[in-house]
Amino acid sequence: MNQLSTKLPAQFEDEQYLVANHLRIAYNEFGDKNNPAILLIMGLGTQMIAWSEPFCEQLAAKGYRVIRFDNRDVGLSEKIRTEQDISLPKLLLQARLKLPITVPYTLDDMALDTVGILDALKLDKAHIVGASMGGMIGQLVAAKHPERCLSLTSIMSTTGNPRLPAASWKATKQLMARPKNPTEQGAIRHGLKVWSVIGSPDFPPKREDLIERIRRTYRRSVYPKGYKNQMAAIAANGDRTPLLKNLEIPTLVIHGKADVLVPVEGGIDTAKNIPGAKLELIEGMGHDLPKELAPRIARLIAEHAQSVNRPEQ
Repeated sequence: MNQLSTKLPAQFEDEQYLVANHLRIAYNEFGDKNNPAILLIMGLGTQMIAWSEPFCEQLAAKGYRVIRFDNRDVGLSEKIRTEQDISLPKLLLQARLKLPITVPYTLDDMALDTVGILDALKLDKAHIVGASMGGMIGQLVAAKHPERCLSLTSIMSTTGNPRLPAASWKATKQLMARPKNPTEQGAIRHGLKVWSVIGSPDFPPKREDLIERIRRTYRRSVYPKGYKNQMAAIAANGDRTPLLKNLEIPTLVIHGKADVLVPVEGGIDTAKNIPGAKLELIEGMGHDLPKELAPRIARLIAEHAQSVNRPEQ
């Protein structure tokens, strides 16, 4: 597939574009292109810049080519335009009652996006790292496209097992809520509320740093429908446990003990159902990637990748 050259606003000039699974995907890279690749997949409605530059640079400094990208429907990647308007309360009810869910696309489609990125970058294989929904996508890449996966790291994610504890009511309420005021200030107020609920209690960010992070995300891209589309894809995916039980990819599972959005049982269940998986539980970590934990998480990912016997790429 051919890469596309696109001029971006100055504040986003490091982004590049490629075509993956017939979609225009925004991405950028850190480190030497000759090093083994780590492909970072972000979570629900979250742009690739949530993998912070310092975190990516720390991974690159450990001898890796680090690639982050915007999933379809978020950030600067292509948006999926449909007439379907998804109701989040109805969607959650359908999922709990195990009723059929009509979706614009599936997590399997998003896994094919990931494989398409490897194709576009001419990478036979990569270490796959996913956070939250990105962990779910990573699980599907490892299970259904194992020949493209050197290792898997699943962070603050889960198996889809319906018997696991659900998100707390406060987290669920925030998950369904959208900013009442579709302005930058409205987005900041909403973002502060969200992170006060799901963030890491032992590693709270400075308010001014969090506001700047939310502002940067807002100015980069706003597409609320993409958030709903991705949530529908998660709800429709169901239980991945049968797939994970047959996984032969070396796997590391990282999860925060203080996660109220995807409770820690989700990480424990993921590690339990993947043969040979390693589990790392972190005290005081919620459903985010605090800068204080970036060195530890980068070290865990790099050590896991280094433990894998890597064929020539």
